[in-house]
Amino acid sequence: MLKKLVLFDIDGTLLRVGNINRQSLIDALMAVYGTEGSARSHNFSGKMDSVIIYEVLRHAGLEEQRIEERFDEVKQTYIELFRKQSRPEDIELLKGVPPLLEELSRQNGILLGLLTGNFEGSGRHKLKLPAIDHYFPFGAFADDAYDRNDLPAIAVEKAFALTGKRFHPDEVVIIGDTEHDIRCARTIRARSVAVATGNYSARQLNAHRPDVLFEDFGNTKEVIDRIVNF
Repeated sequence: MLKKLVLFDIDGTLLRVGNINRQSLIDALMAVYGTEGSARSHNFSGKMDSVIIYEVLRHAGLEEQRIEERFDEVKQTYIELFRKQSRPEDIELLKGVPPLLEELSRQNGILLGLLTGNFEGSGRHKLKLPAIDHYFPFGAFADDAYDRNDLPAIAVEKAFALTGKRFHPDEVVIIGDTEHDIRCARTIRARSVAVATGNYSARQLNAHRPDVLFEDFGNTKEVIDRIVNF
């Protein structure tokens, strides 16, 4: 009997990607639009890939219509370039992640999934390189919505389609490293777990009032206890 739906962000929560992610996007933008916009310095943390593309191109002065006309092309170009250019050594699994995922996957009643601003094609590849993709049978991605706040409800619907179980808000746990993860959990009254392994400090995250806050996932037992006993 499934009792908990546990949804993980990717970047800054499960892993850290080297500069190849940003460079692949820059290369895609240059190939499709002839400009990288503000991609070299733009803050990507917690943002949807689609939103990032629009923001960096608006910064370069491109009009919405021009961005939209070739959006699908730049999306696919970025995904293909990232898959081609990235290597296992570009990915760093964050502290405590491997044992945490292994133990959660063994817990009766827990369904793991993803809730991430990544496009599915690039996000899945980030997980495949360090061999943790198999822990996540489904996810809600940037392909599914433009606004991150729409992803929790989408994830719940996908979980229902996969399992036949309709998770109630207090059975859903959303785990991430930014204020955006905390905020989107509130859209469906889910529980939020924040971890200070990304670009936000524990103090910054605490200001957004997550239900639980960790410096990292080093203490596997403590993290699992908090998730299971919400």
